[in-house]
Amino acid sequence: MRRTLALSLAALVLTAGGVAGCGGSSSGNGSSNGTTGAPAPVESNPAGDIPDDQAFVTYRPPVGGFTVKVPEGWSRSTSGGSTVFTDKLNRIEITAVDRPAAPSPASVTAETVPILRKKVPSFSPGKASTVTRHDGQAVLLTYRGDSAPDDVTGKTVRDAFERYTFHHQGREVDLTLSGPVGADNVDPWRIVSDSLRWQ
Repeated sequence: MRRTLALSLAALVLTAGGVAGCGGSSSGNGSSNGTTGAPAPVESNPAGDIPDDQAFVTYRPPVGGFTVKVPEGWSRSTSGGSTVFTDKLNRIEITAVDRPAAPSPASVTAETVPILRKKVPSFSPGKASTVTRHDGQAVLLTYRGDSAPDDVTGKTVRDAFERYTFHHQGREVDLTLSGPVGADNVDPWRIVSDSLRWQ
């Protein structure tokens, strides 16, 4: 009788332990599902990064002749014959002029670089090369320079510039894209520079 009672108590203890073990395992699974775990890290992008979900709209200048896509929602202004789109630390400048001869890397280096050297603070030239975009070839000039001082803080930012010069039937369009050095805007800038369409 005592032996039977002892065996029954041992079985009861083992059964209770198994149930408790199952409960502990279930609780562990709940924790791994994030109910009590650490919050997901917040994505941190370098200053000037254009969001991946940025929408683009087609800009048609009053003078006509071409269209180009620009980020939706950016501020637009006109200065010295150029149309400028800005948002935080990024900038797009579009200038159209009549020019009989098509540009070349050599002509851009000889004619444009000296102008930019006087115009852009702390100008540092990169290189001029021929690139292919949707509506034909363009001359791409890369360079760096300081941004205009912030209206509030007075601070400047070191910017990277991509200046595309397109030409078609005596018409030239200069498309300058700029943002802080280190910002990853390769894809947005490709969308803009590849979007130019001659009308």
